[in-house]
Amino acid sequence: MAERRPASYRVHRDVLDEEAVDKLAEKSESKTSVCGEIKNSLRCSGPRAKSCLLGSVPVLSWLPRYSIRVNALGDFISGLSVGIMQLPQGMAYALLAAVPPVFGLYSSFYPVLIYFIFGTSKHISIGTYAVLSVMIGGVTERLAPDSDFATWDNVTNSSSVDVFARDAERVRVAAAVTFLSGIFQILLGLVHFGFVVTYLSEPLVRGYTTGAATHVIVSQLKYTFGISPLRYSGPFSLIYTVLEVCYLVPQTNIGTLVVSIVAIIGLILAKELNSYLSKKIPIPIPVELLAIVIATLVSWQVNLQGKYGVDVVGDIPSGLQPPVLPTTSLFGKVIGDAFALSVVGYGIAISLGRIFALKYGYKVDSNQELIALGLSNSIGAVFQCFAISCSMSRSMVQESTGGKTQVAGALSAVVILFITLWIGALFEELPKAVLAAIIYVNLHGMMKQFLDIPALWATNKLDMVIWVSTFILTVLFNPDLGLAAAIGFSMLTVIFRTQLPKYSALGQVPDTDIYRPLEDYGQVKEIPGILIFRSSATLYFANAEMYQDALGEKSGVDITKILSAKKKLEAKRLKHEKKRAKNAAKNGETSCVQQEEAEMEKYVANIQVEAERDPTLPRAIILDLSPVNFLDTMGVKTLRAIVKDYGQIGTFVALASCQSGVVDNLQTGGFFNDKVTKSCLFASIHDAVLHFQADLTLNHDKEAQATHF
Repeated sequence: MAERRPASYRVHRDVLDEEAVDKLAEKSESKTSVCGEIKNSLRCSGPRAKSCLLGSVPVLSWLPRYSIRVNALGDFISGLSVGIMQLPQGMAYALLAAVPPVFGLYSSFYPVLIYFIFGTSKHISIGTYAVLSVMIGGVTERLAPDSDFATWDNVTNSSSVDVFARDAERVRVAAAVTFLSGIFQILLGLVHFGFVVTYLSEPLVRGYTTGAATHVIVSQLKYTFGISPLRYSGPFSLIYTVLEVCYLVPQTNIGTLVVSIVAIIGLILAKELNSYLSKKIPIPIPVELLAIVIATLVSWQVNLQGKYGVDVVGDIPSGLQPPVLPTTSLFGKVIGDAFALSVVGYGIAISLGRIFALKYGYKVDSNQELIALGLSNSIGAVFQCFAISCSMSRSMVQESTGGKTQVAGALSAVVILFITLWIGALFEELPKAVLAAIIYVNLHGMMKQFLDIPALWATNKLDMVIWVSTFILTVLFNPDLGLAAAIGFSMLTVIFRTQLPKYSALGQVPDTDIYRPLEDYGQVKEIPGILIFRSSATLYFANAEMYQDALGEKSGVDITKILSAKKKLEAKRLKHEKKRAKNAAKNGETSCVQQEEAEMEKYVANIQVEAERDPTLPRAIILDLSPVNFLDTMGVKTLRAIVKDYGQIGTFVALASCQSGVVDNLQTGGFFNDKVTKSCLFASIHDAVLHFQADLTLNHDKEAQATHF
């Protein structure tokens, strides 16, 4: 690194308070009224209408400029690769949603086409996603449990489940919750609520997805061992499910377990080979597609279901389903789950979308993404799809294989359409254990997120606490309630940070206008007679009292005690005056001796009230408000009380480095009056210091002259 060359820095200007700044900069007092803002927002013109249309339907802005020579080959290879991945993942994630596998293929087709039209990210792969699928599975199995469709067979004296009726009801539940989540996303996008994702910090999202991945893994154990555990819902359901699985392990279907182990080992080895060959071949080997093709052929040839009782996918109808309106009677039962789905799906999609946008230098519109996902979900639900988001694994493949635009996603949907129309029925003999193995292997990236814990411990312990707490809450309370609890805990950490700020007394770096905390710097010098006070957090109702207490501690002034003593002395003086006045009226006259005694008492009382100030106390206090970005009513009242109380004991208080919004808060909050004007607000700490140093010097000269005479 080259040595930094010193540069001169000299500024010559008058000391500026807020009134002087307003006059110098010619502050405008005119503001647009609410009616004016509404009128401006409704004003329509040709360019504005065109901009609104292109913003609402982004495909119209980029598709006419699509370069076939530059983008077509990469998008074609990418779309083909992602479409091949969508087949096994769609079928596997349909198991997580507790609906027939073919509906996973529908969810990989319709929503992808809708996002192609309305989405703004060029690289994310929209479709089925494990976390959302397991959340939907929790809803479908809660509202359509096996017990509701059990029938008794008098011949065999045993109960059986009407699978077709159960699956049909679960599809209706999944479509209803998906439709409602899409409506939520559209509404949030229309009111420009895209900033809601800022409440989902990276540690929270990663901890949440890891916890949800744990739910996914546990939900697939029944397919791995070939057992039928009871379905639990509500808090601690994961623990109950694990205990139930452990209890049923002795009933494991050996054929299913062997298929699971072979599939998992084969997929892991193939993935490692893919990673090794990634730089030598243009597109990755379709490992998952090969796995389901081989598994289907083996299952068909060996008759795994008939001979060994291995559970298979079963009937996969060819073609597409006609549109069906969602069952509105279910909305009241799934409204909470729908909102959780809308927030989680959007949070994951926008997070990954921004990563790619930053990498390739384009912009992702957060509000338009909400609308695009909402339309994908709501329209997809009409065609019996379940909720979608973006998959990290598919998105990485889409990017690494040369995908440059949303055309790659549309081509992947065409691949799924071809499979659904003509060859989907060929996979009816596919063992469900293989789909579970695909899910396990695809989740290994999420499980690697446990490595975040030591990394966060070294960098930011509070973020580590958020990660761990989110994971534990998600595991204990299920993904829907876990998300709400995690967001609540994350908000509490923000409150704790503002309630426990660092309070500092500042000093001057010699021969500069720079001020730093006295306790952190060895060469920083305290300004004689002046206390410069700063809080590291904004000032509002939650920490207003602590702000005053910390100021008293740093200044060495127990303002409450001093004012209380002053009031007592004043009350005693008034009491004596009333008593003397009463005696004088009673006796008719006062002797000279009594008059002298009264004057002496009054003189003593005045001396007590106007006691000589402690020279160790500051003559002036400067409150550095640069960290304060807003003031609520309590914050304004606190500052007003500080100025008033310290002024009563002869200590002047000034505010420095106020942001314009804070000045407006002071104005509207009634901080200023005839005695307190904007002259107590200074543009910088140094302006306030120079102002008070000049005043202190002037007062010192006056006191010296008075003592001399």
